[in-house]
Amino acid sequence: MSEHTGNTQPIKPVEKDDTQPLKPVKKKTPRWRSTLIGILGFLLLIGLGAFGGYNSGIGIRENAKKQVISQQLTEQFQFALVDIEFGRYEAAKQRLEFIIANDTSFPGAQEKLTEVLVKSTIPTITPTATLTATPDFSGAESAFQRAQQLILAQDWPGALTALDQIRKLDATYKTTQVDGMYYFALRNFGYDQITKHGNLEGGIYQLTLAERFGPLDNTAVGLRDGARMYITGASFWELDWEQAVAYFSQVGAGWPSLWDGTMTAAQRYHYASMRYGDDLFNAGQFCEAYDMYQVAASLGNLDDTAAKNANQAFQTCYPPTEVPPTEIIPTATMETPIATEPPTVAPTP
Repeated sequence: MSEHTGNTQPIKPVEKDDTQPLKPVKKKTPRWRSTLIGILGFLLLIGLGAFGGYNSGIGIRENAKKQVISQQLTEQFQFALVDIEFGRYEAAKQRLEFIIANDTSFPGAQEKLTEVLVKSTIPTITPTATLTATPDFSGAESAFQRAQQLILAQDWPGALTALDQIRKLDATYKTTQVDGMYYFALRNFGYDQITKHGNLEGGIYQLTLAERFGPLDNTAVGLRDGARMYITGASFWELDWEQAVAYFSQVGAGWPSLWDGTMTAAQRYHYASMRYGDDLFNAGQFCEAYDMYQVAASLGNLDDTAAKNANQAFQTCYPPTEVPPTEIIPTATMETPIATEPPTVAPTP
């Protein structure tokens, strides 16, 4: 009996591997990546647009800020002139130093500051007080009653002096009532300075002080704006008639009787219109000059120069048109028949 030393199953021959080699798979770009790139590009465009708009907005705000600062400096310069006129050199010095700190090239500020510094060093002679029969101002109550009487009498400078006396004696005395009296006196004092005395700068100053105690009414605000516009228009007088006409046309429309002690706004508008018409006439703009002369003529009579130029401008701008000669057509004449006398003898049949 033979012994089996191996597997009883027959051994199959080794077959070759019939598997195919793996081919590399091409990776497809995911769709979300292209979408993300598009969104990022869109956001980038929005960001660039927003950045440009932001820079433009900054430029607009900077220009507006410069205009506001320029207006404030002009107002402070006008107030400084008023302070110099009334001898308030310390207040004028502070205003002029503020103007120079913000704009070193502001016209006239440095010269006025030098003038203030010189005048402030000159000692002022204080007049000796004369004894008059006035109420006793030693107490705040007496000063308060005096201020009320002066307000009723429409003595605005005296009322302001009495109110200052109250504040010196007792700063807490009837604070609300004293503030109201300050407002009333300053408002009416400024109004009278502009309308009655032609002191435009002084009136603007008093109205601005009144505004510290409360908002001004529409009449006072309009009058102050008109006074400022009058002063600006007068600054162009005999220098730029076009600008003078532009400003005084507005002042003359709203406040024709407003004046600065020399001419009313209506008179300045009339005169500036004639002179601006002369400028246009000399520049050869005859039609524009004639229109401006018409505006001046609606405000008053033209002077000799304006009237002469207006006539020439009209002839040049509106020359007479030649009328063609009419053709004369001869009319046909008809001979009148000679009338015969009727027969005196009836004809025989």
